[in-house]
Amino acid sequence: MKGEDIIKQVIHHSWDLSESQAITLQKELALKVVKEDQIDQVNYIAGVDVAYSKSSDRLVAAVVILDAVTLKIVESNVVEDNSDFPYIPGLFSFRELPPVIKAFSKISITPDLIVCDGQGIAHPRRFGLASHLGVLFNTPTIGCGKTKLIGESEEPGQRRGEYAILTDQSEDVGITLRTQNNIKPVYVSIGHRITLPTACKWVLRIAPRFRLPETTRQADQLVNKYLAYLENNRV
Repeated sequence: MKGEDIIKQVIHHSWDLSESQAITLQKELALKVVKEDQIDQVNYIAGVDVAYSKSSDRLVAAVVILDAVTLKIVESNVVEDNSDFPYIPGLFSFRELPPVIKAFSKISITPDLIVCDGQGIAHPRRFGLASHLGVLFNTPTIGCGKTKLIGESEEPGQRRGEYAILTDQSEDVGITLRTQNNIKPVYVSIGHRITLPTACKWVLRIAPRFRLPETTRQADQLVNKYLAYLENNRV
C-alpha cells in the first residue's frame, strides 16, 4: 500500500475552523476512538513531530518509518508549511496535523502503528493529537508525551517499566511510565485502536536505551535539523 492509499482512508473535515468549532469537532470525533486492541502484526512503526520557526509562522513536520525489530529508519519525509491555526492549548492537533498529513502523503511504506509525541485520550476532551491522527487514518496510534497535559498520578518506581495510573476526574486516562532507570517518566495514553497495556508494552519496546521512544527521537532530530537548515539558508 502506497502513501496515497493511507490518505484515502482519512476522515475528511475542514481545518478552517474557529476555536469553538474545533472544540465541537473534537467532542464529536472523540466518540470514534476505539480503546480496544485492533492491531495486527507490527512490521513498521511511524513517528511524527513538528517544529516551529522562531522567526516566522512557518513550521516543519516530519514522519519517520522505523523497522519494528531493528528500530532503524527505513523511510522518512519532511514538509515545510504555514501554521494557520492559532496557538491554543488543547487544540494543537488543528495546528499540527495538516502538515503531518501532507508528510504522510509522500511515504511509500504504510505503518502498522503510529507513535505521537503528544497526548491521546489524556486530554480535556479525550481527543489529543494522537487520537485525532489515529481516527483520521483509522490506524493504531499511541500518545507518548514528554510532559503531562492533564491528570494526576503517583510517582512510579525508579526502575524501567514501573508505572502509575494517570487519572482525570476519576477516569483512567493514561500511565506515567518509567522507560529508563532513574530517569523522568513519560506519559502514555491510548490514541486509537489500542489498549493502555499494549501501548505501554510498545513504548518500552521502542525505548531500549533512552527516555523517549526511537520514533520520537528520530522524528525530533529530523525536524530540528531541517528547520535549522531552513533558518540558516533563508534570505
